[in-house]
This record gives sequence, C-alpha cells and structure tokens, in this order.
Amino acid sequence: MPGFRRIKQIFMHTHIPHNENHFKSSDLLTDIVIGMSDGLTVPFALAAGLSGAVHDNSVIVVAGLAEVVAGSIAMGLGGYLAGKTEIDHYNSELKREQWEVDNLREREKEEVREIFAEMGLSAETQHQIVEEMAKDKAKWVEFMMRYELGLEQPDAKRAAKSAMNIGISYVVGGLVPLSPYFFTTLPLDGLKLSAGITVACLFVFGFFKAKVTGQNPWGGAVKVALIGSVAAAAAFFIARLFTH
Repeated sequence: MPGFRRIKQIFMHTHIPHNENHFKSSDLLTDIVIGMSDGLTVPFALAAGLSGAVHDNSVIVVAGLAEVVAGSIAMGLGGYLAGKTEIDHYNSELKREQWEVDNLREREKEEVREIFAEMGLSAETQHQIVEEMAKDKAKWVEFMMRYELGLEQPDAKRAAKSAMNIGISYVVGGLVPLSPYFFTTLPLDGLKLSAGITVACLFVFGFFKAKVTGQNPWGGAVKVALIGSVAAAAAFFIARLFTH
C-alpha cells in the first residue's frame, strides 16, 4: 500500500487542486488579441473610407471616436456573454456530474477505471484508486469534470474581466489609426500618417501574436498587416468611387 498512497498523494495533491496560472494568462492574451486586432483594423478601415469621401478631418475624428466607443462596448459585451456562457456551462455540467456520482455510482466508477486504463495502470491499481476516490465526493466530481469532460473551473469573475480586457484593448487599438487625424488638417494627409503607423502596428502585433501561438512570426506579421491594409484600401476606393 505505500506505493498506492504515493500515487494517491501525487495525483490528488498535484493534479487536482493545482491551479495552473498559465490558463489565466492565456485568457488575458486571448482577450487582448480579440480586442486589439479589431480595434486596429475596423477604425482604420472606417477612417480610410471617410478620407476618400469627406474633406474635413473633424468628421473623421468624430465618426472614428464614435465607432471606437460603440465598438469597445459591443466587443466587451460579446466577451462578457462568452465568459458568462462558459461559467453557466461549467456549473450545469457540475450539477449533472454531482447527481451522477450520487445516483449512478457504479457507472461513474467504471468510467474512472476506463480513464486509468487508458493511462496504462493495472486493473488492481485502478480498483484501489477508484475506491479511495469514491470516499471523497468533491474530489471525485472534480476528477470527472477535468478528465472525463475536459472542463476546468472558470474564474467566477472571468466574464467581467473579459469584457474589460477586450473593451480596453479595442480602445487602445482604435486610437492608433485615428491619432494622426488630430494633428493634420486634410484627410489625405491624415490617411498617409495613419496608414504608416497602423500598418507598422499591425505588423508588430501580428508578429507577437503568431509567436505566442506557435506560428511563423514573420508570416503572421505579414498576414495581419495585409488584412488591415486590404480592408482600409477597399474602404477608401469604394468611398472615392461613390463620391465621384
């Protein structure tokens, strides 16, 4: 039994209660990527389109700021609803798993044995671990949530944090293409500066986004910068076409 107690100690105290901080960091990174990518691209395309249609920078600034505010609220709300859905889904599955542990114990034990069998543990060890685990309902349910359903308990404040992270990232990204219009008089002058600054930011953003997600950094940089450039160019030329 000493060997089994060691297995239980490692499994129960290392794998189950362990809070992996990189999941939280990943959530924050995901929020920033979502907010920043749209924040850089959408206002850039809007400003470019207006630059081809109007002759006053004040119109572009007012419309751009209105879009940044509306976009940050919409994106933040989307992040909040996504986070809330994740929490609600986890809680729903948790209640179902608790009921199954109370009312379908033998079937749940068999499912645990199947999980350990896939890990290569012997039938005797499977039986010992399952019987020990069944003595602690909370740990049993937590094990099933993680290893049967693949669900991690989400942060209770995740929805609010996601809304704030995405909204702020959108605002920061959106102010980049708009900022040149504050310091220029003619829309085309503002567009030239905006295009240079925004494309450079998109390139850097795409580089680091690809790097942290394990993709080719240079390929990611070019792709993100190209998408933003094409969107802005399309908006500009369509506005020019209808204006003239």
